[in-house]
Amino acid sequence: MIRDVRPRSGVSWLRGSCPAVLSPWWLYSMSQSKHTASLSRAAEDAPEASSGRLPGALPLLGHGAALYRDPLGLLGRMRRHGDLVEVRLGPRRAYVACSPEVVREVLLDPGTFDRGGAFVDALRQVAGNGLITCFWKDHPRQRRLLRPAFSRESLRQYVPMMMREIEDATSTWRAGAVVDLSAEARVIAARVAIRTMFATDSTDAVAAMEKDLPVVLDGLFVQIFARAARLHRLPTRGNRAFAKSLRRLHEVIEGFITDYRARDTPGNDLLTSLITHRDEGGESFSDEEIHDQVLTMLGAGVATTAGLLSWTFKVLAERPDVEARVHAEADRVLGGRAAGEADLPHLEYIRRVLTESLRMYPPVWLTTEVTSVATRLAGVALPAGTTLVWSPHLLQHDPALFADPAVFDPDRWLPERAAEVPRGAFVPFGSGSRKCIGDTFALNEATLAVATICARWSLRLTPGARIRPVVKLGYSPGPLPMTCTPRTPASTMAVGATADAEPTTSPSSAQAEVPDAGRCPFTGQGSADKAN
Repeated sequence: MIRDVRPRSGVSWLRGSCPAVLSPWWLYSMSQSKHTASLSRAAEDAPEASSGRLPGALPLLGHGAALYRDPLGLLGRMRRHGDLVEVRLGPRRAYVACSPEVVREVLLDPGTFDRGGAFVDALRQVAGNGLITCFWKDHPRQRRLLRPAFSRESLRQYVPMMMREIEDATSTWRAGAVVDLSAEARVIAARVAIRTMFATDSTDAVAAMEKDLPVVLDGLFVQIFARAARLHRLPTRGNRAFAKSLRRLHEVIEGFITDYRARDTPGNDLLTSLITHRDEGGESFSDEEIHDQVLTMLGAGVATTAGLLSWTFKVLAERPDVEARVHAEADRVLGGRAAGEADLPHLEYIRRVLTESLRMYPPVWLTTEVTSVATRLAGVALPAGTTLVWSPHLLQHDPALFADPAVFDPDRWLPERAAEVPRGAFVPFGSGSRKCIGDTFALNEATLAVATICARWSLRLTPGARIRPVVKLGYSPGPLPMTCTPRTPASTMAVGATADAEPTTSPSSAQAEVPDAGRCPFTGQGSADKAN
């Protein structure tokens, strides 16, 4: 049955435990562990928050025009007006959380601050009731059923698929060739997302999804405004292309689910896990729920990893000092070969570079919640149905939280410096029970891609290239025309003799094996704070 692409009543980022990796985000969580507390305790200990109102609202449009024209600039101006700032989205009132304390209070109370608002409601109408968009009443069950797909063993099974797609996507690069790195990053992310979701030999289905996913992802931002103004049914070229690509994605996904149901032998991919897993009570996902989760994970996986890779290679092209250290680490660990699972614990500087990219350029720069009941936040009385906005970009560029926030500094994630980052200031994957379930998946994929590419290539922006960042639902640098120059490893002394060698362990790396063991990797929040 073809899914109806009209508005519906009702995307998760991938999480789990990673191979033993001493990662900066884990170190950050360890440094914050002394702050572990329940929600009520956190609320009691939080400093007095201030509230204010953002000036400049226009009749009827409110701050909507400014948000569309210069969203990041508008966000940057908000923090001077308080910890909770009133804005107008069209004629409606909304509030922007501008401090980590207020954001933390919102994220750690999903029963009061439920998933909703203009951004999320548009996603829900398109992608259905998946883990990112579902209401809180559905979330614990969905997360419980999804957890096995991102277990330690599952993540290990996905690494060879990641490695193969990274190698295939870059195999056509040639010395002196110019490639659009943003487009190449999108190809890598799409192929990895599709191949780990569907272990299939159907090249036609994969090619169709590679073609249609970008159209849907790029069109979502426009659809938010079109749906708000009830213009999404107009037969414009953009609306038609969006609806056509979305319909084809629905058809392909439904075809895969039908085929998998008829299989006798289970596979090692995400879809098999979604179909076959049952919890302790014997409960499982329905086909419609599986469909929504598949579309959610494909969209989120592509957008997140593609943005992270694009920004990282832009930085490497502009910062020869950072690039030199990345190349040195890739040479030392890999000696010119592709990266594998056993190499992940040894790529420490590349992990810090990726963490800093997430700080400066969070792929999801803004999201919204809605109050499910009347409540108070930062001293402001909020009726039920009030929209709350929070932004990783706003927090992670706040000079009160990060020294020299406009400077790309991977070493700010060294253990001794990461300990200085305030609790809740670094939230590229969210926090609390609704924190991204696929953070480890995405970060492992990005680490393998950066290490493998940098072991073999140096990429430079072509002379005269003008970078025009794109701020839609995600945040990307836009087209990145880069010239490929082959590299010869400076040293062939690799840490691991082969890509599939067993990683060495130390007390610290063994503790890091499960980054969220007992606490949230980004907030230091203990298990007592988290809903299952």
